[in-house]
Amino acid sequence: MSKPVIAVWFSCGAASAVAAKKTIEKYGEDYDIRVVNNPVANEDEDNQRFLKDVERWIGCEIETAINSKYPSCDISEVFHDRKYISGVGGAPCTGELKKKARQEWEAVNLFNFDARNYIVLGFTADEKHRHDRFAMQERENILPVLIDEGITKGDCFRIVSDAGIELPRIYRQGYPNANCIGCVKAGSPTYWNHVRKMHPEIFQERCKISRQYGARLVKYKKERLFLDELPEDAVGRPMKDMEIECGIFCDMK
Repeated sequence: MSKPVIAVWFSCGAASAVAAKKTIEKYGEDYDIRVVNNPVANEDEDNQRFLKDVERWIGCEIETAINSKYPSCDISEVFHDRKYISGVGGAPCTGELKKKARQEWEAVNLFNFDARNYIVLGFTADEKHRHDRFAMQERENILPVLIDEGITKGDCFRIVSDAGIELPRIYRQGYPNANCIGCVKAGSPTYWNHVRKMHPEIFQERCKISRQYGARLVKYKKERLFLDELPEDAVGRPMKDMEIECGIFCDMK
């Protein structure tokens, strides 16, 4: 009889890298561990370097899961197709390129043939509320690998660095996570002015498309503004306190 499967969803971030490593160490003898990534064309290209480094560290090939409707994995294609960018219902890029891509992969590889299978996400000990919400709203068969060991997001950065792996460049550029640059779920003026400074061409792209579809992405002084209305000296919360992790669960409210 074949082994049951644990699918670890790897987002090119430090937490999901450590989650993959810990899952293999803890469950590798009894389960077939499959580490899977949802590639997104708009992420920093150094994320793929990090993915290859993590593959060598965990000793496991990282597979890809892509929504068959959007083989380009480009968020702009999703925005134009849906004519919607972001709002109270979340962002369609997450739903299409992360969530639906995962569900499509799981339907074929996981839940149609064995009820003993599990998934692992990069929820850290300081994100237990997100784990609990995901388990309640979508799947109960999720293993809290990092939470069980009390591993925080800061611990994940240290563990990856101690393994001799350079963190994705996006972190070193001051961003709070390894998402797409110019994440449309972010509403902080601090974040958007950082994008304007570090990646002005992407900032201008987001200005244009947000105007096209009427999306006031940034909140400043209790008002929603278009990005091109944001003062260059506007600040809000520090970016390190922001929760805009773009994983397969970040649209869960």
